[in-house]
Amino acid sequence: MMNWKSAYEKWNAYEGLDSQLKQELATLPSNLLEDAFYKELSFGTGGMRGVLGVGTNRMNIYTIRKAVYGLAKYLLNNSVNVKDRGVVVAYDSRYMSYEFAVEAAKTLGMFGIRTYIFKSLRPTPLLSFAVRFLGTAAGIMITASHNPPEYNGFKVYNEDGGQMVPDEANKIIKAIQQIDNELEIPVLEQDEVEKKELLVWLSDEVDNAYLENLKQISKLPDEEIQEEKDVNIVFTPLHGTAYHLVTNGLEQLNFTKVSVVEEQVKPDPEFSTVESPNPEEHQAFTMAIELGKKVDADILLGTDPDADRLGVAVKNDMGDYTVLTGNQLGALLIDYILFHTNKVLLPNARVLKTIVTSELGQAVATSYGVETINTLTGFKYISEKIHQFDSTGEAFAFGYEESYGYLISSFSRDKDAVQAAVMASEMAYYWKKQGKTLLNALEDLYKKHGYYREGMSSLTLKGIEGTEKIALIMDTIRKNPFKEIAGYKVELFEDYLVRERLITSSGKKETIELPEENVLKFVLQDNSWVCLRPSGTEPKIKCYFGTCGHSLAESEETLAVLKEKMNEVMNEIIS
Repeated sequence: MMNWKSAYEKWNAYEGLDSQLKQELATLPSNLLEDAFYKELSFGTGGMRGVLGVGTNRMNIYTIRKAVYGLAKYLLNNSVNVKDRGVVVAYDSRYMSYEFAVEAAKTLGMFGIRTYIFKSLRPTPLLSFAVRFLGTAAGIMITASHNPPEYNGFKVYNEDGGQMVPDEANKIIKAIQQIDNELEIPVLEQDEVEKKELLVWLSDEVDNAYLENLKQISKLPDEEIQEEKDVNIVFTPLHGTAYHLVTNGLEQLNFTKVSVVEEQVKPDPEFSTVESPNPEEHQAFTMAIELGKKVDADILLGTDPDADRLGVAVKNDMGDYTVLTGNQLGALLIDYILFHTNKVLLPNARVLKTIVTSELGQAVATSYGVETINTLTGFKYISEKIHQFDSTGEAFAFGYEESYGYLISSFSRDKDAVQAAVMASEMAYYWKKQGKTLLNALEDLYKKHGYYREGMSSLTLKGIEGTEKIALIMDTIRKNPFKEIAGYKVELFEDYLVRERLITSSGKKETIELPEENVLKFVLQDNSWVCLRPSGTEPKIKCYFGTCGHSLAESEETLAVLKEKMNEVMNEIIS
């Protein structure tokens, strides 16, 4: 941990400090100074993300320059033709997103590396696609995804279009650590990088190519694609980046009955019509539900600000709307996609999911004879697996995680709410033709495979003290693993930090064939499980749960008992 006072004094004494940040530093309350300077922002499961403001522990032009400098050093040492291939940058609707994109170009320009930036905001999946389409050496996405308005972030993509995995990120971090003073990193001026053609502004050519690929994911016969679809859709981009790609994607498949929540179309860094721009939270659907009732919508779609997550709500038998969980929508998509896949291709197909994602998806895939592969949390690990398939000959069928992230086709290599929105609409249309809703289709899956239910609870623990408490919880449970939780016997204990699985009945230990990660998982009797993981992007410790019973009520009862017990345990440790 760095000496925060010396870091603060360095910034305070720097004569060339950005004027806006200088003013903020002069007026920053003393109780916030330590938090602003006590550490440097680090890479987590979603890149670098933090509160905007002055300081080493904040998102500002200097922390951006430092990250980009490290990226440039990494690329020049590990890639070929970096200066000619360049780096592509996209940004979302948040405060300072455009400015940070330009700072990236100004920093890369000092190394003679060309930067491509979109003329206006674009979603994360398009950035992933752009890396592959343009053949750049890397990509940068300026976004804090679904975090509150005071946040922004920086995600880095490798030449395959996936987020940097730990081996790559660690090399960037090593380059960053060699920087003596982030305040004195040299940059070119914007007019200079433009004049030298080291900054190229992109218009619609990447979007058009993406939409061509998007059209190919449909499972409908060609003649049916040309027909207007009898399904009513409501869509909200939640003040973010998804509007144009989602509406164009639906239009080219002739989904003509699309109503948009107009109040949430305009990009807005305050996300002023929602408490949180996160489709995982049901309040984000309030306005979509109101519009859905007016137009008698069959399905409601909501994307987060950078359009890598999709939430879906569907009409139930009472005429109200039920928001599907990420696990439920994932299982439905697996079933729809595999049912419409040529049976000859199924033995070689692979479904990818994370270790905290429902086992229902695996049960569905298994029923089609398709293997499911588990990865660590973070879509970068799913992207890494897809890249490996290029050499193993395995075929990517679908990838997802419980937190509303899905990928249907690998022309982009990050979770893609645009693809998922189009496929979910097509799936709703298909089931409506069969006289069913998505909820009816989900009930069929439950009857066939078991009533799987999942949940997640989290403790938000901010600041230095919060970081210490999160570490204390993980350390205490790691050293004293449960033998039972709420009366449910532990059958497997998995510690991903040491990559070891303990079979409790025999005492036998196995190696977990995944990278190191600070995660603890307890597999219980009756197909239940509990998993603990500190968030890589927020000051939280997350606890995930999974159950499977003979009825929904039984599964939800088990879920409630496990949640209550784990919340009790965590609060006891930190109190």
